[in-house]
Amino acid sequence: MNTMISAGNPLTFTGNPLDRAENQRLDADWVAARLLDPKSRLLPYRNFEPFIRDGRLGWLDATDIGGIAGFPWVLLGIEGDSAKFAVDLGAKADIAGGEFQDARTVAAFLPLEESAIVAQGKSLLDWHARHGFCAKCGAPTRLAKAGAQRICTAESCKAEHFPRVDPVAIMLVTRTDARGDYCLMGRQPRFPPGMYSALAGFIEPGESLEEAVAREIWEEAGLRVRDVRYMKSQPWPYPSSLMIGCRAIADDDKLTPDMNELDDLQWFTRDQVKAVLSGDKSLNFFVPPRFAIAHHLLRDWAEDS
Repeated sequence: MNTMISAGNPLTFTGNPLDRAENQRLDADWVAARLLDPKSRLLPYRNFEPFIRDGRLGWLDATDIGGIAGFPWVLLGIEGDSAKFAVDLGAKADIAGGEFQDARTVAAFLPLEESAIVAQGKSLLDWHARHGFCAKCGAPTRLAKAGAQRICTAESCKAEHFPRVDPVAIMLVTRTDARGDYCLMGRQPRFPPGMYSALAGFIEPGESLEEAVAREIWEEAGLRVRDVRYMKSQPWPYPSSLMIGCRAIADDDKLTPDMNELDDLQWFTRDQVKAVLSGDKSLNFFVPPRFAIAHHLLRDWAEDS
């Protein structure tokens, strides 16, 4: 259940209002009853894209789709007296009165708490689709805890598997000299032309967050940084990452970009970033939209007096 969300600068895919029902989901009879309960609601997905109706989540009841037998499903949680489920209807699903849309698309217009439910459902359904077999022995696995677990079906194994998130450090490197304040942004080949963003990379095994930030900046920019500090985080359901936003300080402005990872790497002034964030189209770059944590890291720095 959501308890600690900043009202001043909320992030897309956060603010989930559902109680994840950790205790209730252990009761198979309770779960079975909720699947048949007319007060329960199902959020259909097709290719991990949620069903949207009239600009909101397209909640249905089981009779709207003829039941969920044979479809992958997970319990998302409970809200009031209603249990909420996500169900994967497969690639050919077609439901009248709405449409299936990509999570990035719907993030631009859904209420914050609904975008968080989209992320939860998408990541869980994707995890189940990828983990049909045991990573320990190769035998088939089965759903358990109403979607919060999978268990190996081999009597000799019975390994338990749980959904995981992949931690990603995303960092805004800044520096100050006699001319002013600067931040470092780069662009990857897959970015739209003209878009620059904060650098990011997966945290590796046996590595702290601070070490990951320093390593990634050294590898991608050839810079040594100091004073790494955590800012904020964001679930990122592609398929199931956690973006951990940080800042770090560089004392040197000399860059040695890794051109295997980046198309370009530049220092930008605070005034340039402020202008772009305010909608100035005259500059030759733009930054990620509001639903991305990089936008918030940039805005926080630009507005930091």
